[in-house]
Amino acid sequence: MKILILNGPNINMLGIREPHIYGSQSYFDLENLVKDYAKEKGIELKLFQSNHEGALVDEIQNAYFQKFDGIVFNPAAYTHTSIALLDALKATKIPCVEVHISEPDSREEFRHISYIRSACIGTVTGKGLKGYTEAMELLINYLSK
Repeated sequence: MKILILNGPNINMLGIREPHIYGSQSYFDLENLVKDYAKEKGIELKLFQSNHEGALVDEIQNAYFQKFDGIVFNPAAYTHTSIALLDALKATKIPCVEVHISEPDSREEFRHISYIRSACIGTVTGKGLKGYTEAMELLINYLSK
């Protein structure tokens, strides 16, 4: 099983950016967490983070051509703005789980909208970095059916 962990803008600033919202753990901590979990589950894993919308679209398309089985995606701020990311997910039809470190629905009103959610098999929010492993488990269970 091959899974892509895809992260949008500012996720590379974990531990620095608004730790009262996103926690004090770093992006490096996130990488180690998901790599360890993937190793435990026998999953081939690729991590990709970009602050650029087009690079994220390219990575979703690359996942199609590289035959990834699923995507765990934190689009970050692009969650609320990017139809391009929605269209890329819909075009590739790769099962995707949306994940957010914080709870967007309890924050500013503009964060309540997720454009990509309709192309996802599920969403995990508000669980910190552990939400990524929960999202991976949800995806693994879905793909194993």
